[in-house]
Amino acid sequence: MRRRDARLFFGCGIGRRWLQPAIRPANRNKHDGKEVSLLQPRPSTAAAVSNSLVSIQGLTFGYDARAILSDVSLEFASGKVIAIMGSSGCGKTTLLRLIGGILAPQAGRILFSGVPVDTGDRVALYALRRRMGMLFQFGALFTDLSIFENVAYPLREHTELPESMIRDIVLMKLDAVGLRGAASLGIGEISGGMARRVALARAIALDPEIIMYDEPFTGLDPIAIGIIANLIRRLNDATGATSLIVSHDVTECFQICDYTYLLSGGRVVARGTAQELQATQEPEVRQFIRGEPDGPVHFHYPASPIAQDLGIRV
Repeated sequence: MRRRDARLFFGCGIGRRWLQPAIRPANRNKHDGKEVSLLQPRPSTAAAVSNSLVSIQGLTFGYDARAILSDVSLEFASGKVIAIMGSSGCGKTTLLRLIGGILAPQAGRILFSGVPVDTGDRVALYALRRRMGMLFQFGALFTDLSIFENVAYPLREHTELPESMIRDIVLMKLDAVGLRGAASLGIGEISGGMARRVALARAIALDPEIIMYDEPFTGLDPIAIGIIANLIRRLNDATGATSLIVSHDVTECFQICDYTYLLSGGRVVARGTAQELQATQEPEVRQFIRGEPDGPVHFHYPASPIAQDLGIRV
């Protein structure tokens, strides 16, 4: 997902008058009728797995004749850190793009807080994205903007807040990821690990209910990986948000995630806690978790025999 997707996701191209302010006096919780300030951490909802913020039901998607996801059903519980794992090309990033309404499913549906994600309703879709945060693969930061302006971008697109309040929010978000002192720097002046933290600050700028992380550990050194993993877990616990992590980094995901789905061949092949997946005897799951070269998942993409393509008679 590149910068084009980032501009699309964060609301470029739609008038602000259609969208709700980022900070309102209060938000009524439909379950208990209490007033909950959006400036405070949300009440914990981690008690029941059945309390799903996002529900994916019989989802199918593909490009032309190539199926990416086939009849996939998933439940993402509120307040949890959930990993979506699998080998490259199995549909992990595509799944995030479907949840965010960047792509439309060919069959099945996606529910957010019980309401279907409708890619045909532009106003409703952008209002929904106001409740989502996204850390794109490799950050997808706007290189023509400073660190400060990158984090301020969704606030300016989705709200009518005064500049003084935007400034305070941006500085608080940058402070949360340890980069308040770097606010004036350009994207080309920082390391890859710092850029990923800037992307995280941008993802949480609107205090979203769900934060989606697309390969947050890719290309980072061990120290940066540890910092990002710690931030994901700490921010999730502090805000009560739901966190979805797309990754193939088994070690880090098992350390910070409450629950894991494993995708392969466009379907869900396993689900459970880190302990449950580590204890499974399913060959496909064991091969992925242990990084074994031989097993049900083959190295070669399906193709005709090479002798046939080269015109060699055997």
